[in-house]
Amino acid sequence: MILRLWPLVAAAISLGIDAYVLAGVLPQVADSLAVSVAAIGLGVTAFTGAYAFAGPLLSGPLVAGSTKRALIVSLGLFNLGNLITALAPEIMVFLGSRVLAGVGAGILTAVATATAAAMVAEHERGRAMALVTFGLSTGTVAGVPLGMLIGQWAGWRWTMGLVVAIGIISMAAVLARRGPYPTILVAKVGENLRLLTAPVITAGVILAFLLGVASLGLYTYLVPMADDRGLASMAFTLVWVWGIGGVAGSALIGRPVDALGSRRLFPVVVVALTVALGALAFLDHVLVWIVAVALWGAAGWASVPVLQHLLVQGRQQQAMAIIAFQMAAMYLGSAAGAALGGLLLDHGTAAGALPGWALGVAFATLVLALIVARVQAVRPSARIEADHSRS
Repeated sequence: MILRLWPLVAAAISLGIDAYVLAGVLPQVADSLAVSVAAIGLGVTAFTGAYAFAGPLLSGPLVAGSTKRALIVSLGLFNLGNLITALAPEIMVFLGSRVLAGVGAGILTAVATATAAAMVAEHERGRAMALVTFGLSTGTVAGVPLGMLIGQWAGWRWTMGLVVAIGIISMAAVLARRGPYPTILVAKVGENLRLLTAPVITAGVILAFLLGVASLGLYTYLVPMADDRGLASMAFTLVWVWGIGGVAGSALIGRPVDALGSRRLFPVVVVALTVALGALAFLDHVLVWIVAVALWGAAGWASVPVLQHLLVQGRQQQAMAIIAFQMAAMYLGSAAGAALGGLLLDHGTAAGALPGWALGVAFATLVLALIVARVQAVRPSARIEADHSRS
């Protein structure tokens, strides 16, 4: 399977790097462009906002003519935006380039995931979606530290050059594929937007947002959390443990999804995340933290393809839009979680107490996950009719 899907996985790796790599070089970018770190931080907001809107609104019209063209155009926008970022002479060009890169990323995530699912048999779709998430997690885990090292050695512009280089490689791989890409069923933009009136889809988007808050948002503060809990010497190790857990979780979750079904598996994954955050909130032993951080990373990243699989069952024509809404909500949740963590710290909350706040979000996620899994137990035809009747 990987031989067929590796161009899409390569594209996902570049997306995973780009979504977080600027966080590691913000001071360098600010100094280079002679603005505040907060101003450069708006670039993350610009990227995320463009990502959130572009996927649901633009992926369908673009893929309607040709799946391969949609992949190339979205990769082209993504690479061009990142290239302009690397060359940006001043802040407005920088912010505009982050919008362009976000548009490309939002379209690419939806198209690549839907294409991967369409390239395999139905009983392999869980693994196909998990492979794309594996690319995202690998890009975040391995690419961000590498980007930081490049930034320290050669400057932040070369860090962005790394993202462009991987994006170009993935574009070349898409172009080099001899066989045709599958045709992706798409609905009209208005129909895609009306998906949000279907309670199950709305709940799924909320779930993605909450998971982004509790998992990726909390990850921003892993180092200060460890410092505050007397584990400062283990902070760097814990960062890698989280990453290794994330890569393993996204790599291994595909077969269980195909074998057991996402309806049964999704609550289990959320339970695992809740247990991990509970251990971090109430226990300080170093071995407990190593296991809990690994489980946190694994469950957080594994939840992405499991939720995708759960929501698109019986809705293949709207699969791309559903994935776009889900991924946009996840990244918005990540940004909201990071902002909430910063607000709590500014108001006197100790960094070591942040897992307790994330645990509360995880409990709410678990309750909603059980409800969604229960609703998805309804036979597909009845579910589709119910959704259409509400839209």
